[in-house]
Amino acid sequence: MTVLRDGALLRLTLQRPARRNSLSWPMTDALVKTLTEAASDDTLRAIHIRGAGDDFCAGADWVTTNAGDRRPRTGDLVRRVPHAGHRVIELVQTIQLPVVCSVRGWAVGLGCNLALAADFTVAADDAVFWEPFLARGFSPDSGATWLLPRLVGLARARRMLLLGEQITGGSAQDWGLIHQAVAPADVDTATEELLATLTCGPTVAIGLTKQALHHGLHTTLPQAMTQELFNLELSCRTSDFKEGLAAFAQRRPPDFTGR
Repeated sequence: MTVLRDGALLRLTLQRPARRNSLSWPMTDALVKTLTEAASDDTLRAIHIRGAGDDFCAGADWVTTNAGDRRPRTGDLVRRVPHAGHRVIELVQTIQLPVVCSVRGWAVGLGCNLALAADFTVAADDAVFWEPFLARGFSPDSGATWLLPRLVGLARARRMLLLGEQITGGSAQDWGLIHQAVAPADVDTATEELLATLTCGPTVAIGLTKQALHHGLHTTLPQAMTQELFNLELSCRTSDFKEGLAAFAQRRPPDFTGR
């Protein structure tokens, strides 16, 4: 994986095109470490995740993981996965920065769920989203059974998880699975336009809104509104709040600094 700091934007590229950017344990560990550090970096305003070459990510690299004669101890997955693939999904969901994925080619398993966990995913209309777990003989992980029903409902979640149906980028947009599907040649342009909007936004308020959206999935309406009040109290103390009011009064676009 390559990590590039581009002003207030953090660009992460899954760099293993010969294996469709499937994630080895070291790559997943590096992704966890990078996202954890980004979560406390006050100079960042957005994160972009993409795959090198023709594909986004073919999921966890089980072939490499299970190569060799040495058999891991019983319970290896239970010990390791919560700190690896599962932790990646948790971080993308909970980090108080907007996360954008751009998807070409295959987004499979963990790679598919990474794209679904992002705040915004821009995909080529011929990209393929696939949850192949049962086709490989094991049950889903990395948040698939949580993400899919919430995004597309139980019926379509069953189609993807129980039947292994492959979904194109165009269908993913129609289903509400992703933010936008565009022609393959337009993926970079559409992604950069979105990133430009997000990196110029009120970063604290964006992060608090993201937090409230996820909090609201598990609570009652009164509990959600209570959380909104606490977030409102925080966001009203930012410089961006003052700038937003001034811009409104002066009838001009706001110049947010992310503070």
